[in-house]
Amino acid sequence: MKFIHTADWQIGKPFRNFGDKEPVLRQARLTAIENIGKLAMAEGVQHVLVAGDLYDTETPAQKTLREPLERMRRFEGIMWHVISGNHDPHRGNGLWDRVRTQQVPDNVHLHLEPEAVALSDRAVLLPTPMRRKSESSDLTEWMDQTVSAPGLIRIGLAHGSVTGFDVGGEANNPIAPDRARRAGLDYLALGDWHRTMQVNPSTWYAGTPEPDRFDSQEFGQVLLIDVAGPGAPPTVTSHRTGTYRWLTAIEKVGDTPELEGLEVRLRATPDLSTVIMRLDIRGTL
Repeated sequence: MKFIHTADWQIGKPFRNFGDKEPVLRQARLTAIENIGKLAMAEGVQHVLVAGDLYDTETPAQKTLREPLERMRRFEGIMWHVISGNHDPHRGNGLWDRVRTQQVPDNVHLHLEPEAVALSDRAVLLPTPMRRKSESSDLTEWMDQTVSAPGLIRIGLAHGSVTGFDVGGEANNPIAPDRARRAGLDYLALGDWHRTMQVNPSTWYAGTPEPDRFDSQEFGQVLLIDVAGPGAPPTVTSHRTGTYRWLTAIEKVGDTPELEGLEVRLRATPDLSTVIMRLDIRGTL
């Protein structure tokens, strides 16, 4: 069973500090969706799991609402499975009710209730959508009591912060670090943290497919997951999908030759036209 794990697309995210480059950075987030679709086709993958925060806000403009749907529609043979996150929670008469009025493509499946869904005759998906920006309880607990037919691969899909693991989460949405073991999951696909991280062999954060901040994830990427069968450890491979590379550099400069040398090094940066750099220059000239 092969599938792609991705999260935190943040479609519609503003980049106002970048001036006239803002439209370019917003477009890159949409291009990442197309890159995911192309990767799925190249790898013979039928299912893409989106672990929350497809949108950056609960109130996107109509154009922004439709843009990711149309990108996913183009890949007819790929099934896209989406849950809501803390940036785009599923509230009554909210964002996802608006999405439902947009003629959602047949290959886009919105999982807005915590209930088991068959992915194929080999696997079952246990999605946990968010209804509020912040939850004090672990919404994934329901997975522990959910029984599936013997011989099926169990895949969890959730959005939140694994407790006691890191401080990188954006909201108070706790997830037990051993949820995969407790619920008998062969893989738990998580979203919320904008960098690729392994919690344990069966639990991963995919990171974001297109970076959106410094000191987080340098390259945008997704995870290609291969589970041989129930109880088998997943094989996890990262694949780059982003356009831009986000770097932070701290340079100390004390004389003119050092300043000139810095310029030479910066111009020698690979793929310089797709680098976004925060440059911190220190020293006295």
